[in-house]
Amino acid sequence: MKILPGSPYPLGATWDGTGVNFAIFSEDATAVELCLFDSPDATVERARVPLPEQTDQVWHGYLPDVRPGQLYGYRVHGPYDPGAGLRFNPAKVLIDPYAKAVGRTVRWHDSLFGYRLDAPEDGAPDERDDAAYAPLAAVVDQAFTWGSDRQPRTPWHETLIYEAHVKGFTMLNPRVPAAERGTYLGLASEAAIERLTSLGVTAVELMPVHHHTNEWPLVQKGLTNYWGYNTLSYFAPDIRYSASPSPLEGVREFKMMVRSLHAAGLEVILDVVYNHTAEGNHLGPTLSLRGIDNRSYYRLKDGRFYEDFTGCGNTLNMRSPRVLQLIMDSLRYWVAEMHIDGFRFDLASALARELHAVDKLGAFFDIIHQDPVLSQVKLIAEPWDLGEGGYQVGNFPIGWTELNGKYRDTVRRFWRGDGGVMSEMATRLAGSSDLYEQSGRRPYASINFITAHDGFTLADLVSYAEKHNEGNGEDNRDGENNNLSFNCGVEGPADAPEILALRQRQMRNFVATLFTSQGVQMLSGGDEVARVQQGNNNAYCQDNEISWTPWRLAPEQREFLEFTRRLIHLWRTQPVLRRRRFLQGRPIRGAGVKDIAWLQPSGDEMTDADWNAPDARRLGVRLSGDAIEELDAHGHRIVGDTLLILFNAETSECAFTLPKDGPDGLWELLVDTADPARTATVLPGDFYQLHDRSMAVLRLGPRP
Repeated sequence: MKILPGSPYPLGATWDGTGVNFAIFSEDATAVELCLFDSPDATVERARVPLPEQTDQVWHGYLPDVRPGQLYGYRVHGPYDPGAGLRFNPAKVLIDPYAKAVGRTVRWHDSLFGYRLDAPEDGAPDERDDAAYAPLAAVVDQAFTWGSDRQPRTPWHETLIYEAHVKGFTMLNPRVPAAERGTYLGLASEAAIERLTSLGVTAVELMPVHHHTNEWPLVQKGLTNYWGYNTLSYFAPDIRYSASPSPLEGVREFKMMVRSLHAAGLEVILDVVYNHTAEGNHLGPTLSLRGIDNRSYYRLKDGRFYEDFTGCGNTLNMRSPRVLQLIMDSLRYWVAEMHIDGFRFDLASALARELHAVDKLGAFFDIIHQDPVLSQVKLIAEPWDLGEGGYQVGNFPIGWTELNGKYRDTVRRFWRGDGGVMSEMATRLAGSSDLYEQSGRRPYASINFITAHDGFTLADLVSYAEKHNEGNGEDNRDGENNNLSFNCGVEGPADAPEILALRQRQMRNFVATLFTSQGVQMLSGGDEVARVQQGNNNAYCQDNEISWTPWRLAPEQREFLEFTRRLIHLWRTQPVLRRRRFLQGRPIRGAGVKDIAWLQPSGDEMTDADWNAPDARRLGVRLSGDAIEELDAHGHRIVGDTLLILFNAETSECAFTLPKDGPDGLWELLVDTADPARTATVLPGDFYQLHDRSMAVLRLGPRP
């Protein structure tokens, strides 16, 4: 087969219209062979082609006779010395770290591990050939008709994120063609987009779509990694979510999905996992980076073993320039070629560990900040990992937003009825200035959420006091134990009307709290229809109806969907709930009234004693629509309605005295979580009767 020297850049397989350039980095390899396969069912390669050139530790060659769709892998030669961090083994076919499409996923076999499973610590490589089982990359043609596609570029303070799973969101939707359910095309369908737009969200945050593989222990149990946090390829959309078996069509379908979501005004944010890979610890399989250049790509200790800040067996080596290049090239690819609008970084603290400790000024964050492309998209950190000092909520740099775990925990504790949380509850409702203001960030640095994919669903949060993960096959040892949940008196399913009513009210409390808080709100997919997981708070391996979003809804689910839409509409139409600057708690300019006031049930402002009372569970919040120090796109000062938000987490009712806002005002009820259909108008200074464990939102308007 004819091969020319080619170029060391760009890395990966690049089709230029006449042939394909192949380039792969390996610092310690002694030789690299390109392996070409005829089909996904091939058990041996059609050809092995030694790459003829090495330039700056990049092996490369140009094949003029190769076309898009060609399946390929690499055999990388070099020393096998695990004690020194070297695990080269040419018996293993390795997938290109820059693969733009996966043409064949892993076919599990014990030869994939690179050593004999019956003697994993003997230091000798497994010389059995794994060509029949190894994952294969596919050469792609990037041509695609994007037409007039444009990024929506929704401002952060107007952003509402909906966390979704590509498969789970449409798998049960009868309005989506059967062949497209659970696929990129299913998510691009009219039925799926109508649900999202009618709900009122502005961005879809997709759980991992980078091609992933199942862990060997799950395969042995007959389970799969449904969530996808086990990345095999950082450039390839997961072929499992493609309606077509063709890897080239899979890439095209992903682009079609993005184009359709953009046309509906929806941003697309990817949940990305750059902290570890699917190769696991020193006993894991050799699929890609481990066999290409193990000690460049991974953080090692004592040569043989892997530092693990992720709980998944390994951690990428952020001190390596080639690792930084891999991540940055991947991110730019998804923005430039796939038109992605932003990223949510899984266990982002691991990306800041240049040495042992977390360093928020690490090279990765400096590079992102200076990059002209990536600094302009939405960046969300999951601000923790599993290592020492890994909980870094509030410590990420300018330009980043963060999943606010303190918001989640505080709101859960408040509605569970815990005492001593009132002061922190107020801080979280007001945008968590204690976490973000000093560093120069705005309220929208806080991604507020009650639930996410990991943990209880909203319906389970009010139905279970303990996790029930027996179906995961780990004897209920997996998953978080501290859920801050409240089962309303019965564990799991209940028949008693009073229990069911309380659960519905508590769910409404959570949603109403979320959409009356300052910051950016994130809704976990399926919570809008009270999706249940039967108490499983770690359903990562449940690729079934436990995890999928229901579309045939019971009456109470339809009612909750409408209530959620109603709260989102309230959030979208009330400027005081979408502020770009932190509240000050003092009179603003000439308004003569505080932008925010914290009230006792008596109507008086809270005192230090009130804030510190261990049994305080009631609070009023007055947000002034006349005191917004912000301008619209035309330079006019924004003025909105004045809102009053009343909270009662006590087990008894409360008569709340409404503020006296002038003789011509009238408080109009917008929402009462105890009685969503209730309407009322109340004169300033009169009482509003607040049900136990409930909240209400009122708007100040003129008297008729």
